[in-house]
Amino acid sequence: MDKYAPRQWQEHERPVLPGSPSTPLHAPSKRLAYGLVGLLVAITGGLGNALVTANLVFLQGALGATSAEMAWLPAAYVMTNVSMNLLLVKFRQEFGLRAFTEVFLVLYALVTFAHLFVNDLNSAIAVRAAHGMVGAALSSLGLYYMIQAFPAKWRLRAMVLGLGASQLALPLARVFSEDLLQIAEWRGLYLFELGLAITALGCVLMLKLPPGDRFKTFEPLDFLTFSLMAGGTALLCAALSLGRIEWWLETPWVGAALAASIALICAGLAIEHNRRNPLLMTRWLGSAAVIRLGLCVILIRMVSSEQSTGAVGFLQALNMGSEQMRSLYAIMLLGAVAGLATSALTINPAHLIWPLFISVAAMAVGSFMDSTSSNLTRPAQMYFSQFLLAFGGTFFLGPCMVLGISHVRANPRNLVSFSVLFGICNNLGGLIGAALLGTFQIWREKFHSSQITERLSAFDPLVAARVQSGGASYAGQFADPALRSEVGTRLLANAATREANVLAYNDVFMLIGGVAILTMLWITLRSLWVWYSTRRASSSPSPAGATSQ
Repeated sequence: MDKYAPRQWQEHERPVLPGSPSTPLHAPSKRLAYGLVGLLVAITGGLGNALVTANLVFLQGALGATSAEMAWLPAAYVMTNVSMNLLLVKFRQEFGLRAFTEVFLVLYALVTFAHLFVNDLNSAIAVRAAHGMVGAALSSLGLYYMIQAFPAKWRLRAMVLGLGASQLALPLARVFSEDLLQIAEWRGLYLFELGLAITALGCVLMLKLPPGDRFKTFEPLDFLTFSLMAGGTALLCAALSLGRIEWWLETPWVGAALAASIALICAGLAIEHNRRNPLLMTRWLGSAAVIRLGLCVILIRMVSSEQSTGAVGFLQALNMGSEQMRSLYAIMLLGAVAGLATSALTINPAHLIWPLFISVAAMAVGSFMDSTSSNLTRPAQMYFSQFLLAFGGTFFLGPCMVLGISHVRANPRNLVSFSVLFGICNNLGGLIGAALLGTFQIWREKFHSSQITERLSAFDPLVAARVQSGGASYAGQFADPALRSEVGTRLLANAATREANVLAYNDVFMLIGGVAILTMLWITLRSLWVWYSTRRASSSPSPAGATSQ
């Protein structure tokens, strides 16, 4: 029997999309098992990068690296993770879900095991890059398991939960990863992740996905396109991740990477545009509806990066440690869970714009609330604002995914293109947000610092009194008055730098709120235009009716 011959499915069993599993009827207990395995697999895939991102400072000391060198660890993960959807969709379609599931989970466990033998930065970067490749498979695997847990009438809710579960990894990692560090230092992180990977592998082997159709999909030219697109997106991710740290205009390789990424991506798209059976449907990707969808995802991901780049960076600038911020991380996790649950319960294909509007509105309110922070602000004062930001960050994912899937179901050949589009926009939106906000914060800190230091004159009685009081606190350690004065001057300079950082982060929060407001206006105007065009078309008489009159 031809392994690529289409199976005969009952109506309720037919796979939703090429490469997805069939959907037979399951007992309630088995549906529950599928849901739990899907949640485990999705979180396992997301925790790999989350544990590293949440503990970069600690890993920096363990590996003896600079902050610029450590930035390569999350960058290497994203560089390989973004482009893997180009091949993963076709891999599922040609080799089947069983091979896809077992091969990539075994690879994931092996790569996680290799983390235990990392002793220097170069090997750590190589392992992170490999992790990004195999980790990309686990998000879609978790989605497929979650679909099996729900009946057909709730399939959209299953897709929302399966897609959003991996977004819980970062706040979850921040809540408990410090306890893992205390158990076995940095290897405790990877021992925990290895245990999760092995557990997920065992669960998947015990509870297999139903089979799906298989198709002959790969062509030799696919690998040329993949090489060009993967190289281009990797260079783009590297430039966005390291640009604000190495600084854009002072590091030649950043400009060269950006130029090379544009050339490689354009070359890959040019090849696909003229193929008979393209891997990427360039004409579909260039349509107005798809461009608007991609732009919407990028803008919302830029706004949601306020949590990692804005709030967490602000509190760290005030010398807040992870233990002091644990309660805030728990609030972020609660907000993300609430947004995901609300999205799953309220998703409606006929009303997908309102959730996007509500998501951006919640994040705008949270950002503007944070813009009045001061050096006395503590995590407790940011609970509500960060809850709103976390809520909006997961509430928008489901509607965006459903908007894209509606285009794919009309033409299944667009599946690879949509997977690549959604993955790139989701990842690049976060990178662009971090790069933009980080660069803006540094620029505004320099501006405010210059403004503050211009007003600190040694002849000002208040400045002199501040220097004297700062030095007096060290009177028991330094007998020399000149040395105490120098210490007081340094303390005042540190206070000025701290205040400049506070003002700069307030500007960042205002910028994020402004971007959110502009996104809301764009969504509103677009919705009004569609409503007006639809109403006008329905009210205008048809040509046949006009002729009969």
